[in-house]
Amino acid sequence: MNITADAVKQLRERTGAGMMECKRALVETQGDLDAAAELMRKNGLAKADKKAARIAAEGTLVIERAGNMAVLLEVNCETDFVARGDDFQAFARDVAKVALASKSGELDALMASANGASTLEEQRRVLIAKIGENITVRRFARVLSPGTLGAYLHGSRIGALVALQGGDDPLARDLAMHVAAANPAYVAAANVPGDVLNKEREILAEQTKTEKKPPEILAKMIEGRLRKYLAEITLVGQPFVKDPDITVEALLKKSNASVVQFVRYEVGAGIEKKHDDFVGEVMAQVKGAG
Repeated sequence: MNITADAVKQLRERTGAGMMECKRALVETQGDLDAAAELMRKNGLAKADKKAARIAAEGTLVIERAGNMAVLLEVNCETDFVARGDDFQAFARDVAKVALASKSGELDALMASANGASTLEEQRRVLIAKIGENITVRRFARVLSPGTLGAYLHGSRIGALVALQGGDDPLARDLAMHVAAANPAYVAAANVPGDVLNKEREILAEQTKTEKKPPEILAKMIEGRLRKYLAEITLVGQPFVKDPDITVEALLKKSNASVVQFVRYEVGAGIEKKHDDFVGEVMAQVKGAG
């Protein structure tokens, strides 16, 4: 059957797939555009399922914002090359826009949301079929600030949102930059869980066992070291990255502001990446051949 260039063009515009894949689908469906698009969608779902087990630790972060609300989103793929591609970046922005407009806080519900004529999940699977890599929408956070909202992206790999009560936009952005750089675990000491404090106190107590000092002195040493530990892991206790001579707590007091919430993402954090041992593979092949 003769498949016209115009038919292939129309199918490419509808599916975003390659020319040869579109032509094959049209041949298989006797030139029926609707049937060809449906066939490609089904094939895309199958391809996506096959790639689902592959590690996707590269990717991008996207921030979408409207007034004092913002969304920070992480989308992953397998290689940095794909992460920088226009199709991948456009998909990530689309998901972030829907996440900002949606009230859903669950990832599954977000991916089931409509975006045009199809859902985000369907679009993810179609993109997998087109690009040839596993693509996952890993996580997102929606932050609504009662006051000012700071947002910062370092390239596309580290991002942060900070919600303030009081303060102004420059302060909020500076603090988002600080969170991205310093990676605090909690806002303040009062937010650190009791089990985390108890565990650290046990470790510090074990470290002082070999020191020959009176018990009351050792107790003071432990509490002093615990305060230092809390300063390191809490946002307000850390030295401000743009002026290490003052703490974030002092900076907030100067502006009569307080931090309500912060979120920090780093692409691939916590995902176990596969490291190829090419030398080991070659040696194994040599031994096998021997």
